[in-house]
Amino acid sequence: MTTEGGAPLASVTEATLADIAANGIWRGASLDINPSVLAVARALLAALQGTAPAGTLPEELQKLVAQVLRNAGVTFPRIAVTDEIGLSAIAIKQKTSEPRPVVIMPAGWNPYGWMPFMVGYLSLAARGYHVLAYTPRGFGETGGPFTSDGFIGVAGPDDWADGSKVIDHAEELFTPSKVGFLGLSYGSGISQLVAAHDEKNRVAAVVALSTWGNLATSLYDNGTRHEQAVKLLINFTGAKEGEEKEKFDDATWRILQNFQDGENMEEVVEWGTVRSPESYVDATNARSIPTFYSNTWHESLFPAGEAIATFEKLTVPKHLNLWIGDHGAPEGVGITGFPSGTPFWGYLKPMTEAYAWLDHYLLGKSGDVADWPVVRSQVMFTYTTRPNGIGGGDRIEKEAERESFSSWSEATTDTETWYLSGTNGDGDGTLSDKPSADWSRAFTAGGETAAKAMDDIMETGQKEWFGNPKSYDAAGFDRDRLLVWSTEELAGGRRIRGAAKLRLTARVEEGDTATLVAYLFDVAPDGTARIITHEPLTVTDLTPGTDRNVDWTLQPAAYDLADGHRLALVVNGHDWLYSPTLEEGETPTTVTTTVSSPTGQEAALELPLG
Repeated sequence: MTTEGGAPLASVTEATLADIAANGIWRGASLDINPSVLAVARALLAALQGTAPAGTLPEELQKLVAQVLRNAGVTFPRIAVTDEIGLSAIAIKQKTSEPRPVVIMPAGWNPYGWMPFMVGYLSLAARGYHVLAYTPRGFGETGGPFTSDGFIGVAGPDDWADGSKVIDHAEELFTPSKVGFLGLSYGSGISQLVAAHDEKNRVAAVVALSTWGNLATSLYDNGTRHEQAVKLLINFTGAKEGEEKEKFDDATWRILQNFQDGENMEEVVEWGTVRSPESYVDATNARSIPTFYSNTWHESLFPAGEAIATFEKLTVPKHLNLWIGDHGAPEGVGITGFPSGTPFWGYLKPMTEAYAWLDHYLLGKSGDVADWPVVRSQVMFTYTTRPNGIGGGDRIEKEAERESFSSWSEATTDTETWYLSGTNGDGDGTLSDKPSADWSRAFTAGGETAAKAMDDIMETGQKEWFGNPKSYDAAGFDRDRLLVWSTEELAGGRRIRGAAKLRLTARVEEGDTATLVAYLFDVAPDGTARIITHEPLTVTDLTPGTDRNVDWTLQPAAYDLADGHRLALVVNGHDWLYSPTLEEGETPTTVTTTVSSPTGQEAALELPLG
């Protein structure tokens, strides 16, 4: 038996499952799916088709496949959504005359289409659901069995219409009692948008994991383009190198090129707004669609702030989980791995809670969903870890604290103002409780610094989820390329809950644009630091040598600063996440940027507390 690419089918061992449980769904700085995830998915698929050699699966997965095949049939339809476009799909139909609900799962953004998430489909089928998963139009390796026809429109109106056609197919195939949608990443946005736009109002519940609420502000906010995330996604569709353009429809490719070039950004924002569930909150509310959200504190694709803002506008039955980590990391183990490989059961909660939501609203199970708080928030990095032994790093022994709220706005119960000062003896500024005016500090903006949001998109935050947050050396921050302010050691620490706000005055000595990136760090007594939150701001139409008062809001956080630790604010002018990739030999453009604190507009950090 071989894979879709012709390679021999790999056997799944306990080590394969342990790799997923220890290292997650993502692999590598350039973004790919963990080979162990693909090995499990391919072996499960072969077992369902009856082509897997003996010994391909461990006993627990063999039992799952046998249970599903005993109670359901599996087919691989190609769903015609237009005369020219068919969507690759997998269907699992329960062998019963009793009406059962169907869970429809649009695949996330990846070159393998619906294939990597086989564990999720079988888990739902084992709970008694019909399942219909599909690859959204345009995705997949050319000629591959999991590839859909058409061109990528990035969750646009064609994808909404496709979703309704998939519901039509589900009704013909299953005659379901109810229709639910579950999506991870790209599939989560499509799920919300289909539910809001289906003309027959057939969606009874939505689970949107690692989701977005506003695509426009996910891509472009505070005047700053999220360049590296978009670049990574363009290269993760299944296109051959150099042929990325061929995967997108012409209008979408033009928008993406304008985004990368920083041109016609008003049109980019309009395009993103059309693809934002936030734009259709009224429709979702009118339809009273129970909606389950999840997001992560250090999300690199769809920042938590925009997702929370959309969620807060929903008046439907709803639930929001906020997790440590980055995009897809919390859900990855439960939707692609299996309990036998999981040393820590907390890794499975993100998916078990998602399934419980569907059980309540589609199967009518009582459970405890009706008593859930509206918001559950995991507090960074309050888990207990121990050394992992071989392979290094730490592993979690006790899960992080989770707090409950009826609204995220309740998390912030107070604020504390810290005023920025000029330099002290070591060249850094202080954060104090008294205003400090008439000082200025300059730095060279434009080059990379050691103070950055993350090393790798999704990979750095995935390590956080597994108990290994990135450690920074605060003393090693490049003081000529950034500015630092910090408190004294804080007795009793601080419970940071919500979104910090920063106010300061800036000017440049040449040019008319400045990018400022603000970071909050937790600095331990030994000088090591962990990032709490960050956010960039790009200011335009500046006059060289002229001050501009600016203020912006950082991404929200739930973080406990320990007793005796210091809070540090860092401002620089460059983070690789928001900057174009330099060609070999190319040097970054630098400019002297000055931060000041005039009387009456004293620079200040407003810290949310809970």
